[in-house]
Amino acid sequence: MNQLLDPDLAEAARRLLATCRVSAAEEPVLYRTILQGRRELIEFFRSELGWRLEIHKVPALVRLHKRRDDIPTDRGPYLNRAGRRAHPADPQVLVLVALICEQLWRRPRMTLRELLQSVSQVCAAESASDRLPVFRIVASEGIRKQEAQQNRRNIVDALKLLEYEGEIIVDSDLERAADDEDADLVITADRDSLATKFASLSPTRLELSRRPVHEHAKALSANSLSRNDQADAGNSQPDPLEERRLTAVRRVIDDPAADPLDDPATRSGGLGYLSTDSGRERALNDAAALGLKVTVRQDWWEVSDPSGAATAIDFPLGRRSERQAALSLLHEMVRNGNPERNVTLAQMIEHFTVVRTSLPKWAASYGERLHLLARAAADELVTAGLLRRSDDPDTWIPTPGVFLWRVKLRQSAVDSPVAPEESQ
Repeated sequence: MNQLLDPDLAEAARRLLATCRVSAAEEPVLYRTILQGRRELIEFFRSELGWRLEIHKVPALVRLHKRRDDIPTDRGPYLNRAGRRAHPADPQVLVLVALICEQLWRRPRMTLRELLQSVSQVCAAESASDRLPVFRIVASEGIRKQEAQQNRRNIVDALKLLEYEGEIIVDSDLERAADDEDADLVITADRDSLATKFASLSPTRLELSRRPVHEHAKALSANSLSRNDQADAGNSQPDPLEERRLTAVRRVIDDPAADPLDDPATRSGGLGYLSTDSGRERALNDAAALGLKVTVRQDWWEVSDPSGAATAIDFPLGRRSERQAALSLLHEMVRNGNPERNVTLAQMIEHFTVVRTSLPKWAASYGERLHLLARAAADELVTAGLLRRSDDPDTWIPTPGVFLWRVKLRQSAVDSPVAPEESQ
């Protein structure tokens, strides 16, 4: 196996995969490591994944611009609200992140009230043409107070994401500002940092309004990748084989699992990239260079990071009720002898009802709301690449990855019903 990346740089590369950013202020040691190996890291991400790594001396920041045509639908920033489990940010929150960055780039220091007013004005000007959603922040005739409060919470959630990413500094508690209309705070941003945040050209320059919606992601990705520069200029078309390679390898490196049969070539009776000898070897070499572990079946690739640095997915670790429920469900899927059979919400509720008969105190916070526990458990398995969502919101499809797991159930003194015995 050829060494694609110096082992001393693997940790930095994994960190970039997870966060896409490393700053000198927050991680000085890792930042210096990246600077020392910048040529090797830039070339690795460019040649193996088609991603651009940028190093900005001002504001001492490294960014990895990950771009995919097949954007994972279950991926995105997660939010923590008081008293609620972490959940994916709503689409409106992500739109507000972009609008906030635009306003702060123009005025790097603003109060929350000023920001709310500025964003509201921008949305009002563009909502008539459906370019931006309506964003009302003051309850008045025809505008419900609940709608105005929800918009305020959404903009605070967007600020939380930016604060977590190190893009802004606030001088007061964001959680309090979400519910108290009289609360105000000052938001400070660094214009140089904001200028490096987004990699694609503007939607106006890309003429997204003239393209079908399903082509938007590809258009936004293409102009930010060096491999498409000539194609964008009209000189040539991207190599289809190279497109297939990048799509397949990105899934291996960036997802918890990859389906080798999900490839345009298999639909016409050919072999998918990961099913070829050369494709399998290159993808495994890329994963090994990053320190990732891969278990390969003919119909499935399971990927994990023993260090935990390359991903926020920590399945099967943890003792949360949702994680225990997911493991219990996984055990039941394997135990029934037909793990490929679809799983319904009703079956999950029935299973957890049976568990409750012997462990009445288990998942007590859910009470009788076992349907919520079932959906949370299914979400855990979807994130781990063990279930897929179907067109029916109450039905999930197991992936071949379930064949790689064995789960042993045991009852502890604190009524914890499941613990992982072995995987893969």
